[in-house]
This record gives sequence, structure tokens and C-alpha cells, in this order.
Amino acid sequence: MHEQPDAADLLETARALLLAELLPALPASHAFAARMIANAMAIAARAARDATAWPAPPDAALIRAGAYDPGTPQHDEIAARLLAMARARCAVSNPRALRDD
Repeated sequence: MHEQPDAADLLETARALLLAELLPALPASHAFAARMIANAMAIAARAARDATAWPAPPDAALIRAGAYDPGTPQHDEIAARLLAMARARCAVSNPRALRDD
């Protein structure tokens, strides 16, 4: 019995086919659009793989109400959670931005 590919695998396979076989056959006027589609597919594949690793979002209403303002006991905790969320999202949408070059 064969294991079914997951969404990320399907996106990665389709992206590879787009770049290797379809892009070279397209007229130059469509190359940019094809690369944009390939980049969107890469982002979607990373999101599909990493979605379960994202930390749970904090309650926005509590943040707006000042429950986590500097000087409150939970400030450091919420700041760390928000930073983790931002890094997780950046790792999906633009992983090169997180590199320490």
C-alpha cells in the first residue's frame, strides 16, 4: 500500500515541475508570473509543513486593554510569544530574512 502525499509534498512536486518543465517552455513575457506562482507554492508548502508548529496567538483584546503592557507581570512572556509567532511566520513567508549571514 502506498502512502498518500501530503499537501506540502504535492505543492513541492508541482513547483518543481513548473520550474523545470513549464517555465523553460513559456514565452519570456510569462516567465515572471510563473516565478511568482512558484514562490507562492513554496510559501504554501512551508506553511503546510510548519502550521502545527506555530505558537497559539495571544488574546488581542487583552493586549489592547493593556494587560501585557511594560511593567505588568506577563509583559516578558507575551513579548516572547509574539516574537516566536513573528519568527514562525517569517520562516514560512521569507526564511532568508532570518538567516545570520
